[in-house]
Amino acid sequence: MPGQEPEDFGAEIPSEKSRMIPGLPPYDMDEQLLPRQPRSPCCCLAWTLLIGTMNCLVFLLNLLLMFVIFTVVLLPTIVVVYFGFQCHSQVLHSSARYCKSLLDDNSSSALIILGFVIMSPLLVVAMAIYCSLARRLQLLVCFQPYSLALYKGGRCCWARGCSRQLKAWV
Repeated sequence: MPGQEPEDFGAEIPSEKSRMIPGLPPYDMDEQLLPRQPRSPCCCLAWTLLIGTMNCLVFLLNLLLMFVIFTVVLLPTIVVVYFGFQCHSQVLHSSARYCKSLLDDNSSSALIILGFVIMSPLLVVAMAIYCSLARRLQLLVCFQPYSLALYKGGRCCWARGCSRQLKAWV
C-alpha cells in the first residue's frame, strides 16, 4: 500500500482534471463593475436631467415609429369603417353621390362589419412589423440607465459601441 501511486486509488492528476473544467469566458476590463466614484449632487442632477431627456426622446421616437406603422397598416380598415359609418342612414347619412348610388344601409353595415373583422389580423401584422423594425434598429437598447448619472466613468450605449451579440454570465 505505501508503494502505490495515487492513480491506483482513482485519484486523477490535477492537470488532467483542470483541462476538463471550462474556464470562465473572457471579459473586457472596461466592463468590470469596479467601484466607481459618485458624482457631486449638482453634477448628478444635471446628468439625471440629461439622461431623462434622452430616454424621453428615445421613447417619443419609438412612439412616432409605432404610430406611423400602425397608421399605414390599418389604413384599409380606417377607410372601410369610415365609409360604412358615413353612408349608413342611422349614423351620419351623407348626401354624397356615392352614398346614394352605390351604398344602401345593408352595404354600409357590411362595410362596417368587414372593417372590424379585418382589423384583428392587421393589428397583428402592424405589431410584427414594429417589433422586427425596433429589433433591427436596436431602438430598445438606446434607453440609458440612471446609474450613469450617479457615478463617474459610465459610458453611454453609443460610446460602448453596442455589440450585436449580448453576453451574460449565468
